[in-house]
Amino acid sequence: MDNGKPGGDKEWFAHNLQNSSAFRVRWNDAKEQSGDLRVYRETNIVWSTEKVTAYNEHLSGKILIPQPFGKLRNLHENDSGLCISRFMIIEVIIALLIWAVFSWLARKVDGGNRPRGRVWNLLESFVVFIRDEVARPAIGKHDADRFVPLLLTLFFFVLGCNLFGMLPWAGAPTGAFGATMGLAIVTFGTVFVFGMRKFGFFGFFLNQIPSMDLPLALAIFLKPMILAIELMGLAIKHLVLSIRLLANMVAGHVVLLGIMSVAFSAEGAASDYWIIAAPISVFGSVLFSCLELFVSFLQAYIFTFLSALFIGAAIHHH
Repeated sequence: MDNGKPGGDKEWFAHNLQNSSAFRVRWNDAKEQSGDLRVYRETNIVWSTEKVTAYNEHLSGKILIPQPFGKLRNLHENDSGLCISRFMIIEVIIALLIWAVFSWLARKVDGGNRPRGRVWNLLESFVVFIRDEVARPAIGKHDADRFVPLLLTLFFFVLGCNLFGMLPWAGAPTGAFGATMGLAIVTFGTVFVFGMRKFGFFGFFLNQIPSMDLPLALAIFLKPMILAIELMGLAIKHLVLSIRLLANMVAGHVVLLGIMSVAFSAEGAASDYWIIAAPISVFGSVLFSCLELFVSFLQAYIFTFLSALFIGAAIHHH
């Protein structure tokens, strides 16, 4: 939009910032002209194909993988057909990296030699930490070791997805609900499979009811209700497990976007403000990126530890 004045939008916006009363009048006029948002939604106005295409191009960061069998809407949602998103490719890359690195580590450990080199010591310290500080305290020493490979896979997969979000134009797959829900389903399936292997099909469900001494008349009435509540709670816990990871990763990137937008907003308002805002936003983004790096490790640990707690609760008597 150009208002015909020298400088265009910048001078118009800067002028109205200085004259807030006039700006409020114009803002109220604009709101009245735009109409009622509820009425607009009820009209179900369909966007043109060109407008939707332009919107998706900006939303996706202008990097969409060409699809021979379908059409992508954005980074991880398909419009039609069978599509491969950028997040899928990143997840495959992370899975291959985990397989290659730990296959190498397994061959080294299988030889019985003591750890040598920084990479070997670093990887083995992660393995020992997950085993001694996550699996065994949450599951118990007797049963924990057989779940250590699963917990290690979850930890490094979540960590890899989080760290990819720090790379330009890559994005974190854990910022998509489908990825975090898939990870939570892995834990949910492990809970059911190993719980039923330990107690049997019906025994697993009976184990969800806390032990209590009740008269038969009360037990017949209360225990089915308690079972329903416990099963609902079991499903909710795993749903929250996925949402917690999703929310933390999305929130960090939203805050980074907000910090960087300070510079662009100031540049759009007046160049004098931009000289001050740009260094502040860049410095703030660097500091927050360091915090995001810490959060990437922290959320991988939290997801793995909670998964271990849920597995431990499923294979022990309540």
